[in-house]
Order: sequence, then C-alpha cells, then structure tokens
Amino acid sequence: MHTQSVWLGRMREITRKSAIVATALAVAAFVILIIQQFTAQEPIGMYEMLRPQGRPLVLSMLWSLFAAVMLISIFLSDRIGKIEIAPKGFFDILSLVASRLGMIGIVGIVLVMVYEVVVRYAFNAPTLWANELSWWIAAFVFLLAGLYAMQQRCHIRIYVLYAIMPRWLQKTADVLNVVLICGFSFCLIWGGYNEAEKKFLSLETLGTAWDPPIPATVKPAILIVFLLVAIQSLSNLILDWNHSSEPISPMDEIDEEEIKNIRATLKDDRNGIS
Repeated sequence: MHTQSVWLGRMREITRKSAIVATALAVAAFVILIIQQFTAQEPIGMYEMLRPQGRPLVLSMLWSLFAAVMLISIFLSDRIGKIEIAPKGFFDILSLVASRLGMIGIVGIVLVMVYEVVVRYAFNAPTLWANELSWWIAAFVFLLAGLYAMQQRCHIRIYVLYAIMPRWLQKTADVLNVVLICGFSFCLIWGGYNEAEKKFLSLETLGTAWDPPIPATVKPAILIVFLLVAIQSLSNLILDWNHSSEPISPMDEIDEEEIKNIRATLKDDRNGIS
C-alpha cells in the first residue's frame, strides 16, 4: 500500500482517532449486552436488535457500530493498492469508500458464518438469524462491488475491435457504452421506484422467525447503487476523455509475479519428489 494520503490529508489522523472511539463504544456496548445474557431477567437477543425502540443500550451500540464502519471505510479509502486506479474526483472517492465498506462486509459475513458453524456443530444450538444476516450483508457487498468495479474500469471488456479503432471511434464507443448504462439504470429506477418506495415506507420484512427488513432496505439500495453506477460511468467518460488510449497487447494480461510463484511451486514439488 502507498504511504501517502490519497485524499484525506490532515483529516486522516482525525478520522483514525474517531474510528477508534466509535469502535470502542460499540465494543463496550456489545460487551454489556453479552454480560446481560447471563445476568438480566430478559436479555436482549438478535430479535430485539432489529427493534431497538425503548432500548437505549441497543440504540447506542447500533449507532456506534454504524459510525465505526463508516469511519473505518473512509480511513481505508485514503490508501490505494498498487493495482488500484487513483481517484480523480468526488465520485471516485465515493466509490472507493463504498469499496472499503464492501470489504468490511465480507469480513462480517465470514464472522457470522463462523459463529453459526461453531454454535451449530459444537453446541448443537443453531441460530435463527445467521443465514439471513449473511444474505443481508452479501446483498450490499454485491451492489457495492459493482460500483467499485465501475470506478476501477475492471468490468469484463472485449478489446478485439476496440483496440484497432482510431481514438475518435473509441470515444464514440465509450459514449455509446455510457448511454446504454445510463439508459438501463434509468429504466430500472423508473420501473422499480414505486415498489421500492412502498417496501421502504412500510418497512417490509422477510416474514421469517427473525424477520429482518431485507426487502425494505435492499430494494431501495439497488436503485441507489444503479444511479451511482450510472453517474460513475459518466464521470469515467469525462475524466478519461483526453487520455490517450494505450495499445492493448495479450502480454498485458500476463502476471509476471504469478508466473514466478508458479515456477517456484513447481520447483518445490520436483525437489519433494526427488
């Protein structure tokens, strides 16, 4: 990872400390809830976590957790990997923050499923919420990954014809690509808005034992993310408009580091056999 700040600048340290404070508050509230599982007459479970009205401790933990996740995502977006495209504008930064949020979501899915496996097979006490919570998180991870892929220009593309086009024709193809993306997003939002609004305002739930509001949150999120994807595609077009197109060669797809690792593995295997 690069050592310099990408976009936060002096706010990076403030963001880091704020994330630590928010995380500490969330952990403290969580520990208290765990203790109450053994001491309180009516302990708070995952069912009550979705219905925090009149439960200040649950509200404080949820808001602290939300603040911690958002601040950590912002903090992590201030560093980019060697293979990542650096942000060039506001929407690029927004997509980077969304990508870090999705990465944290993947960690959350793993933790939830590990917990479910342990309590199911080690203690014979399967939960009613782990699978649904993992689906819930995975839905947002999937959506945020699409936005991140658009910002990084890493969606699957076929370069057979594009590579031999003159630059003006490549620009025409890029414009057509953005028009199609925006057109599809507009149709999706236009057709799905009323349903998403209805689900959100009625806080529609899944209808299971845990009964999370997955329809009420995922459906509007789909429309919002598709709107952001369309805006990001337009931003990419504007930012890349005056960039000269580099020649595309099959050699560009070869990862030299991966080849070295494969050769080293094969060498180790031969030494082991001998």
